[in-house]
Amino acid sequence: MFKVSDLFILLAVAISFVVSGLSYFNGFETQGLFTAIWVPSILAFGIYFKLAALAGRSKEQ
Repeated sequence: MFKVSDLFILLAVAISFVVSGLSYFNGFETQGLFTAIWVPSILAFGIYFKLAALAGRSKEQ
């Protein structure tokens, strides 16, 4: 079900989330909020390429 690329996307999301939380709660609120914006952006990036791959696969059949 999950491919290696999916796991890398989820790993990037998890790292971004952890870095955001650590930054925010260690006194770097602005940097933490900026890094928090990356989480949905990375997920959208992963979803886009997943759908593009599925669309390419369906055209071949």
